[in-house]
Amino acid sequence: MSTSTGESRIDPRLLFSGPDTPDESDLYKCVHCGFCLQACPTYLGTRLETESPRGRIALMKAVNEGRVGVTPEVVKHWDLCIQCRACEVACPSGVPYGRLIGATMAQVQRKRELGTIGSIAADVSLKRLVPHQSRLEMVAGVTRMYQRSGLQSLVRGSGLLKRIAPTLGHLEESLPAISATRFRAAGQVIRAKGEVRGRVALLSGCIMPLVNGPEMNAVVRILSRNGVEVVVPKNQGCCGAINSHVGDLDMTRELARRNTDAFLADQVDAIVVASAGCGVRMKEYDHLLADDSEYRDRAIQVSAMVKDIHEYLVELPFEPPSGDLNLRVTYQDPCHLANAQRIIAAPRQILRSIPGLELVELSNASVCCGAGGTYTITEHKFSLRVLDSKMKAVKTTEADIVATANPGCLLQLKLGAKREGLDVQVKYVTDLLDESYRKYA
Repeated sequence: MSTSTGESRIDPRLLFSGPDTPDESDLYKCVHCGFCLQACPTYLGTRLETESPRGRIALMKAVNEGRVGVTPEVVKHWDLCIQCRACEVACPSGVPYGRLIGATMAQVQRKRELGTIGSIAADVSLKRLVPHQSRLEMVAGVTRMYQRSGLQSLVRGSGLLKRIAPTLGHLEESLPAISATRFRAAGQVIRAKGEVRGRVALLSGCIMPLVNGPEMNAVVRILSRNGVEVVVPKNQGCCGAINSHVGDLDMTRELARRNTDAFLADQVDAIVVASAGCGVRMKEYDHLLADDSEYRDRAIQVSAMVKDIHEYLVELPFEPPSGDLNLRVTYQDPCHLANAQRIIAAPRQILRSIPGLELVELSNASVCCGAGGTYTITEHKFSLRVLDSKMKAVKTTEADIVATANPGCLLQLKLGAKREGLDVQVKYVTDLLDESYRKYA
């Protein structure tokens, strides 16, 4: 709520109000020291104060104090934030920027005027599509038919879609190839091989099982090989990351409740997540449901059980592979793994364990690739601007493969390789570990 003491001329409807307002104890931790500037991809790309974390926080404070309103002019600066959270790592004051921008975008989402078409598109995608896996499977099926029929080649070759509807054209250009192999959460249990060392529940998620079915199967094989029994709960769903990124926290909470019920139904040691963005969302269910008396304690339990796949394997510890790959590999840190979960060493440890694999560090590995959930759609031009800088660094490594650990990063880096004409593959770290395991199986 606004804390201004004088009479404000700002329309009260444009001030922070209701649930999910930025917490003042978080908001006023920022002392505007500037350490965040050199960590922020949007500031580095524009050199504008308003496109820096401290600049965006200054705008939050101004709204909180009734000096400005949540207007389109103000919102555009928050919208341009990729929400990579690199500023949290750089901040000496411990400002929880992720919580602040999440609450701020929730306020924006309730006040934003999208127009009829925009409102329908948002409602369909965020409320009627993403939360329902069966509907996403139907969309994936249609997309695969479009890709395999030759229609996609015709559309891209003509360039007509980009001329008529640039946004749709750019979205179509970013479409991932839909695999024939899908990974389904059907309550299946995959037995451990050899001595049982653990029992985990695996998050299937919403996009990965449709786009990265073979890669999800690789994760299961790795866990099983390392003596881990894997349960894939049937009633799970999207983790809520996509909705929370745009400020739809009401639906995010509904998804969190569903997953809390699903994952606590089985007796497991941990909840393993193979997507960095999903992992951080689930690790923060405790904060998300802190005011929900029915789910608060259970959400705390879930958050404490969540483990990123690389984190889990290193702690286990995993069996070193023996298959020689003879590859030059560079690694791109997903923002939500390195910045939010602070997991940096584990993926590299796994890569270095693979015989014949040469790991070449990427000069800007800790800088966002520009994916940012829905950012590639909502801020397409700046997303590509950040991506192009990333791919220039990739080119200098002369790597055969760019490894990463998040589906959004994987798709973005594949697009970047295509744009730059680079002869480089993009794979998950777990793909390479699985390949090494299977070479002499």
